[in-house]
This record gives sequence, C-alpha cells and structure tokens, in this order.
Amino acid sequence: MNDDAGDGGTGHGATRNAGYDEWLDALENGEGYALVCPAGRGSLPPRRICPECGSTTLTREPLPAVGTVETATVVHVPPPRFADDAPYITAIASFGPVRLTGVLGGIPVDSDDRSAPVGTSVEAGVETRSTDGGRVVTFRPTDDGP
Repeated sequence: MNDDAGDGGTGHGATRNAGYDEWLDALENGEGYALVCPAGRGSLPPRRICPECGSTTLTREPLPAVGTVETATVVHVPPPRFADDAPYITAIASFGPVRLTGVLGGIPVDSDDRSAPVGTSVEAGVETRSTDGGRVVTFRPTDDGP
C-alpha cells in the first residue's frame, strides 16, 4: 500500500511513483497485472528483476479477476494516513502468482470479532482513503465466496 508519490498519495499529481502509480492506474481501470519471471514467480511494479531467481526477463501477465483472502486483521488503531477510515480490515489476498495487500470492504467490521474472513473470494480495485484522499488497493467480496 505504498503510495508516497509526493502528492498526498493520490498518484494523480505532478510527482508520481513510477511503476507503482502506473500499476494502480491499471488496477483501477480493471487491467491489473503482475510481472512474472520465466519460472512463473510473480511480483509487482516497480520491480525490474525477479526477487526469487534474479531474472530480468519479466513479462506483464494479467491478474486473475478473483483472488482469495489468505489472512486479514481488523485495524482499530491505524496510522495517521488511515485515521478517518478506522475501523477497517487489512487483508492479504492471493491473485495467481502474486499476493496483494489491501483494505477489505463490503464486510461489516464487528468490534467484538477480531477475526476476518479467510477464504473469501474477492476482486481487487482502487478506492480513495477518507483521511487524505490517497488511493489504496481495495478488495470487495464476489458472489462466489465461501
């Protein structure tokens, strides 16, 4: 969720985080992708080499439309950039060759329930933070969840 683009995190100002903001733009337009090495390991921009094998031959492969939540937690005391968004669920979801970290929306945050829906089928997108208007990767449950 690193979007320190020097413009409040919107990614739309004069200063952009090369690679990452382009990736957010693609995800926001429904064209998310991963950079995949010949061995099938995925990473996200702005990588220029595979962190596992060191290959510089990376191809741009489309992300699967649906991913699966692998782990999640309810955040009640957030960092300042997310203060007005709390409580919220932060999740890591598997999308083919990569795992994405984002905010899980569309699911009620119960203050008595510290667990989150592992195994939920989700779609990835980009939404705006309430606190500062910056962009953040967001997951929304699909109709074909568990």
